[in-house]
Amino acid sequence: MTERHASRTALLVAAYRARASRRDDAIISDPWAAGLAGAEGEAIAAKVDAFLLERELWIAVRTAYLDEHVARWIRAHESDATKPTQVVVLGAGFDARAARFAKTGVRFFEVDQPATQQEKLAAVRKLAGYPASAATYVACDFEKDDFLDRLQSSGFDPAVAALVLWEGVTPYLHEPAIRSTLRRVATGCEPRTVLLFDHFTRSFVEGATRSGGDQQARDLVEELGERFVFGTNDPVPMLFEEGFRHVRSVSFDEACLSVTGTYRRERQFRFQRIVLASRTAPPRLAAPTRS
Repeated sequence: MTERHASRTALLVAAYRARASRRDDAIISDPWAAGLAGAEGEAIAAKVDAFLLERELWIAVRTAYLDEHVARWIRAHESDATKPTQVVVLGAGFDARAARFAKTGVRFFEVDQPATQQEKLAAVRKLAGYPASAATYVACDFEKDDFLDRLQSSGFDPAVAALVLWEGVTPYLHEPAIRSTLRRVATGCEPRTVLLFDHFTRSFVEGATRSGGDQQARDLVEELGERFVFGTNDPVPMLFEEGFRHVRSVSFDEACLSVTGTYRRERQFRFQRIVLASRTAPPRLAAPTRS
């Protein structure tokens, strides 16, 4: 994805996080999402509602599932006061985890392409009480820049294990850029570093699914100035080739069951998976706790 403008899909995701947070049966809580999404994000979400009825739940599940891993990482590492607890959000968009999980000794790095990051920072400055200093902001074009070099110049310590979140990004990147990012995490970070990312299936990206809603989703993304370009049905070969030795892949149905305790065959969740990968010492992947 060669963006020169701020991501509209990032606004869409923030709008759905805001909606999901307002529900009586909410599985996530993001008090900043509405302010970050703004009226434009809500308008885009309204367009998506017409053909993807489960989109709000889909975003809520992904957020909740990854949130649980962030919380677990912080709990597991905060006892060692001699080392920083590092969380990196690659392609951060309008993510608010640095604000939601802000804690002394925990260092968040938000890495994103410059236009989106600038728009996010402008929105943050308008939100009363938002702890903008909870994150270190690192501008990076993933198609051209070495994100790890940029992180290190911003204070990231590659000798200390980190949790790296790569949420909602891989569909917009070409495979060489994805492989480069994987390789840098596997070989440039402390071996116990954990990477969490999601990806689409190849059939969805290539337009081979029979769902009309899938095609409308692809069309809307292109209308917003972005494009789905990468999907895989099995990321294990690529992860192995780029240096990872421990992989766990979870379907969205599985994640939804863990988070909500529910399953319905008709849900449109089968085009995406969540992957946890590490080079050594894989962490326990206990199911997220339902509230």
